[in-house]
Amino acid sequence: MRIEFVDVKKNLDKFTLGELQFDIPAGYITGLVGPNGSGKTTLLHLLMGLYNPSEGEIKVDGMTYEEREKVLLDNLGVVLVEDLFEGSHTLLENGRDYGKYYSRYKEEALKEYLERFELKEGQLYRKLSKGQKLKFQLAFALAHDPKLLVLDEPTGNFDPAFREEFFRILKEFMADGEKSVILATHITEDLDRVADYIIYLEKGQQIFAGDVENLRESYRLVVGEKYKIKLLAPEKIIHTEEGTYGTKALVKHTRRSLYDKEVTVMVPTIEELMYFMTKRRK
Repeated sequence: MRIEFVDVKKNLDKFTLGELQFDIPAGYITGLVGPNGSGKTTLLHLLMGLYNPSEGEIKVDGMTYEEREKVLLDNLGVVLVEDLFEGSHTLLENGRDYGKYYSRYKEEALKEYLERFELKEGQLYRKLSKGQKLKFQLAFALAHDPKLLVLDEPTGNFDPAFREEFFRILKEFMADGEKSVILATHITEDLDRVADYIIYLEKGQQIFAGDVENLRESYRLVVGEKYKIKLLAPEKIIHTEEGTYGTKALVKHTRRSLYDKEVTVMVPTIEELMYFMTKRRK
């Protein structure tokens, strides 16, 4: 599903998010990153129709929530840190309770995912651990065959073995090239592994939104002796940090950028980009 945010702002009591401006094609896994308090949850709430924008327009597959709310919600699957299900009901009962609101929900699919995730149909939801609750949310979301999957910090609560299973599931989900995933996470190595597109927020501002390849081509991490780093063009330096074994600088990069032979030039990871950009703005 294509996701468009056009000049979007959201004003809350003590916080403003925006302007947000991005256009994500269908078939992309989008990583949503930024420090705590940067606006990630607010953006997700806008995308899920829980908030209306104060300004601008949000379209999912060319539709707004005002125009086609029922259709958009039917196509939306979510995994959130909040408890979404009835604690006193079993997993299968919860599936039946909430599955009736989705046109493509299949109980057999839920049962298959529960078995795959090592969850029991008769378990009470309230007796699940935090990680198990997120597994159930994922199982239920997949069982109603969404076109857009919104995931808020799920992997930090998964054990290492299930994290591998989770990435296999994302690959299966994306196989037809028409579905989309928004993954908010602080585990940036997950994004280096799976993300096609990155939205980076800080203090309510969109710092970067674009495909990962463009992001990686736009910056370089330069490492070398302090006097060599000082020779870099000041207008291209995002942030410099001195260390025991040399000085590092994140710099803006173009195909015409030239570097001294005595420095090491690397493509930064998403974690390194976030770290240096955050330091620059403090």
